[in-house]
Amino acid sequence: MATNAANPDTARRRQDLRDFLRSRRARVTPAEAGLPDGGRRRTPGLRREEVAVLAGVGASWYQWLEQGRDITVSPQVLDSVARVLRLSGAERRHLYVLAGLNPPLRQDAEELGRTDVSAGLQRLIDAWMPSPAHIMDPYWNIVSYNDAAGLVLGHGRPGVSPNCLIAFFTDPVYRARAASWEENAPSVVAEYRAAWSARPGDEGFDEVVGEATACSEEFAALWGRGDVQDGGQRQKELHHPLVGALFFEVTQLRLPARPDLNVVLHNPLPETDTADKMAWLTSPEGRRGGMSSVAG
Repeated sequence: MATNAANPDTARRRQDLRDFLRSRRARVTPAEAGLPDGGRRRTPGLRREEVAVLAGVGASWYQWLEQGRDITVSPQVLDSVARVLRLSGAERRHLYVLAGLNPPLRQDAEELGRTDVSAGLQRLIDAWMPSPAHIMDPYWNIVSYNDAAGLVLGHGRPGVSPNCLIAFFTDPVYRARAASWEENAPSVVAEYRAAWSARPGDEGFDEVVGEATACSEEFAALWGRGDVQDGGQRQKELHHPLVGALFFEVTQLRLPARPDLNVVLHNPLPETDTADKMAWLTSPEGRRGGMSSVAG
């Protein structure tokens, strides 16, 4: 915890820590905590001593923590306190901040094994029509996409990896359509390394990197550079066999409610005819012509 007690921000944070811990302790019933007399006690909430015992810390130490004193705290101890107080993911991160530690990455959605896409998210990308949009998990696996993404990017084609990184290097159709493939490849790999490095020890990333390395010497060479780059907006030019050049601005959005998912939106660049071409491609006439073009 910070040592400058005279700092107004520090004083306020310590007061917030006191109020937060007391309010969270008051809402947990003894029965919920599994205490032997939990069903008989009339006093609501847990006592400080009970939180300390259940969290495996000293009673005096927990009292000092709740008083906002200048003591040393560790993530492991805070996690134990968070477990006893039945804190949500957001509350746990808030506790870290109030205690003066960097909050952990939000991973509650993945820890619950949620890989589903809600109807609302599907409606979001469907409403982006006639422009392509898709949703990726943390490892860049496509979990959902709209019709335009299938028509232009080839998502869902048989024999194509559902992982965007692997497909970028192994799908000959996408590579033939991407006008700046060689120029964009280093950035794509560097952005994946940034995502990989943010979650050290995550076997899901290691599996994707291993498969991509085995499938593509080009990927292996770029990965070996060790370049790291934050994701953001990028411009993409694709050549579709029916309508020719398409120019998009691609934006990735992370949703606070589902931090395990990224929404990837392709927006037609202004001063190009991409929007008109996409409107035709997704029309009944364009779909009939596109049934054969997706495969080549």
